[in-house]
Amino acid sequence: MKNLPTILLILLSLAFAAQTNKTANNYKLHQDFGKLIQDISDHYIYLENKKTDFDCVKDNYSKIISKVKSDQEKILFFEYLLSEFYDNNLALDAKTKYSFRLQSPLYVSFKNNKFFITNIWFSQLESFGKNILGAEVLNFNSKEFHKVVDKFPVQCVDKNIPEVREWIANKIISGRNIEQRILTLELTDGRKISLNIDKIKIREDKKLFSVRKKNGIAVIRFNNSLGDINLIKRFDNQLNSLMGTKGLIIDLRNTKAGSNDYIAKAIMSRFIAKDLPYQKYVSKEKYANTPEITKSGLEFVSPRGLQYKKPIVVLVGKWTGSVGESLAVGLDGMNRARIVGTEMKRFIGSTTDYSFKNKNYGYQITTNKLYHINGIKRENFIPEFNITQESILNDDVLEKAYSLFEFINRDNFVTGLKTKNNIVSKVDK
Repeated sequence: MKNLPTILLILLSLAFAAQTNKTANNYKLHQDFGKLIQDISDHYIYLENKKTDFDCVKDNYSKIISKVKSDQEKILFFEYLLSEFYDNNLALDAKTKYSFRLQSPLYVSFKNNKFFITNIWFSQLESFGKNILGAEVLNFNSKEFHKVVDKFPVQCVDKNIPEVREWIANKIISGRNIEQRILTLELTDGRKISLNIDKIKIREDKKLFSVRKKNGIAVIRFNNSLGDINLIKRFDNQLNSLMGTKGLIIDLRNTKAGSNDYIAKAIMSRFIAKDLPYQKYVSKEKYANTPEITKSGLEFVSPRGLQYKKPIVVLVGKWTGSVGESLAVGLDGMNRARIVGTEMKRFIGSTTDYSFKNKNYGYQITTNKLYHINGIKRENFIPEFNITQESILNDDVLEKAYSLFEFINRDNFVTGLKTKNNIVSKVDK
């Protein structure tokens, strides 16, 4: 990594069509860089789990600070630094038109040294005529996809590590805010097609949630609203009106954002009859030069309001993130719902907000590891009924949910809390 500072400067300069004349205050930028590095060192709970060369980050990014000139370059500089840890939770609270989007309506998996589309945001697509599931990604904006991945602006982590390579691939198809996103795909039948991701129409639901009924089963579909505190009162009123239903399906497949566990606990509290643990957390604590201490514990939910006692099924998918993941994992851990769908967004842990010394924006750092109460990391949770997405014509996840109400005896569907022998024993190492 001898030429890393030069490489980073080239990447920074290539991101801009034109430069501004504003000169950075290098002393203040050094201060902000130092604070970010110190906060990562002191508080980033996953630092030791990452394959990132932290010394490389500290050394090489510090060498190019004097060359960072514009405000846009500063933002991009910090974004690139945080990307070295391939963690979507490590995020800057500022964006430019050259910043990468947070996500796309497609998810790409890395298998056998190739990239394949394995998930489509089925529940939010207005219309989509092509079944591209299983298609191999060949090109991005007419460039060979593997080469685009190789040129992604991180230099202190090995891009050949499968986990890193898959993370970068999905960052690329999310794309920069300013650029188009056109994929060349080879379908499973051998045909090659061009797909403009920006032409995919995503349905935007303005209501906090929608409700429908079928055969006495109610479906509540949250519309990316788990960060809105107004949701609680409206959910309470709606749930009170559904007490006569045979069962409830909670659709969390459009909960890609939201970081307020208070809302998740408020929802779960309507489904239990006694205090129950819903997740385990692990964090670390350190002051000045004192030894670092690891601490952990269980978080409980207490009953609230009129209890809904009927069977519950929760639907999850690749666009179930953060609080949505906690809600699904919590209801599963309390044996209060059956979970149906694919693996979720896999946001690791929970974050804390931090501020720069000299800027009016800050950043988020993952400070807590979160676990299912059986000891499995939240990000590694797989639904009990794991459905492989194979079609864009049928909602296989919802159909499976309805079938559970038909074939599972109610007495077995909702059980009391089972004793978990390893409830507090597993700590991530």
